[in-house]
Amino acid sequence: MPTTVVLFTRDLRVRDHPALSAAAARSDAILPLFVLDPAVLGRSARNRIAYLRHALADLRASLRRRGADLVVRQGDTVTETLRAAAEARAEAVFLSEDVSLTARQRVRRLEGARIEVRTFPGVTVVPPLEITPSGRAHYAVFTPYWRAWERREWRPAVEPPERFALPPGIAPGPLPDQDLDRSGTGSLSPHRLTGGESHARRRLNTWIAEGIADYERYHDALGAAATSRLSADLRFGCLSPLEVASAAGACEGGVPYIRQLAWRDFHHQVTAAFPDIARRDYRPRDARWNDDEGALAAWREGRTGIPVVDAGMRQLLEEGFMHNRARLITAAFLTRELRIHWRRGGDHFHRLLLDGDVADNYGNWQWVAGTGNDTRPNRRFNLLRQARRFDPQGDYVRRHVPELARLDAADVHTPWRLERTPPGYPAPLVEIEGGVSRPR
Repeated sequence: MPTTVVLFTRDLRVRDHPALSAAAARSDAILPLFVLDPAVLGRSARNRIAYLRHALADLRASLRRRGADLVVRQGDTVTETLRAAAEARAEAVFLSEDVSLTARQRVRRLEGARIEVRTFPGVTVVPPLEITPSGRAHYAVFTPYWRAWERREWRPAVEPPERFALPPGIAPGPLPDQDLDRSGTGSLSPHRLTGGESHARRRLNTWIAEGIADYERYHDALGAAATSRLSADLRFGCLSPLEVASAAGACEGGVPYIRQLAWRDFHHQVTAAFPDIARRDYRPRDARWNDDEGALAAWREGRTGIPVVDAGMRQLLEEGFMHNRARLITAAFLTRELRIHWRRGGDHFHRLLLDGDVADNYGNWQWVAGTGNDTRPNRRFNLLRQARRFDPQGDYVRRHVPELARLDAADVHTPWRLERTPPGYPAPLVEIEGGVSRPR
């Protein structure tokens, strides 16, 4: 059979990769391709680019163990894919289905060329828009989606091809080096995770063996670090979300974690129906927003004077990651207390997050801001109650805000009440007493 190109995008693995397995069943030769597209890299976080470099090296090693290789090209993704296909005399391009505007435009452009194009599941547990409510294009509320998602029979995971070959005469091309990290947005976080399927599978195995049983009890505890830390591995597809869900389903206490994977699928099906999720209100509220560049800068730097907010923002800078509860708190502070537009916050997160994903990042920001899929758009968050409930001993704050490291649990969340505030720590941008905030 003729050669098939498998275009890797957000699916940098060989296990449970339906497009790769289908190509191996169809063709004698496969051209596994990844394109370093300057247009995409230029708006990607430097943290994600660093993760990507390691993930590509890991993927190449896996493919070489199977007798093939990863072909790496640079340039416009569609142009380079069609060029590689012509060079290999390929008759088809297989790739995983995705929901972002970039992904959808890529498929449309490929379909406009004289080559067969097929998309496959693999980015989510349940393919976007495979579950739809009666009379509507997608689910706008999570709970009914979750009920339908639970009832859905999942596809079987597919085994990776044991052996396959590149078409003759194809030069794999060099992997990117550390110079690539200079492109992109934001800064490199010193304590970020290393990318790649082999690293991701070790993290998954550790999580299943040692962490998931306590997830329901401790996942909101900021100081406990009791979450899976698999979000970047899922974002790059170094882990199959279906395999993660299946592994969790085999564990006692796995359902609360599976519910979070369903939330991820939920945001993807919303984005499939509303691809402008990163730019426009999903549900316009006619909200009035402030343009306070000084307050925005203080929030970005973790210098708001609200310890739990500053701890979350500094974790983001240090790790390219933020605890999910802290994401909610920091987003609520920006949009509900400072009244700064959700897009400014979402863009900042996207410039730094290892797991920065259009559907999840902006879907969650709109949920917090009241313009998205929250059924209570006027929801308010009591920041002190959140801090004391989810960081009762102040461990999370002291870990990330060293100016407050010597304060005890009674004072660490309210340093402005002390007779002398800790040296170097700012006064709060807003006054918060009894859950009521007022601009200073």
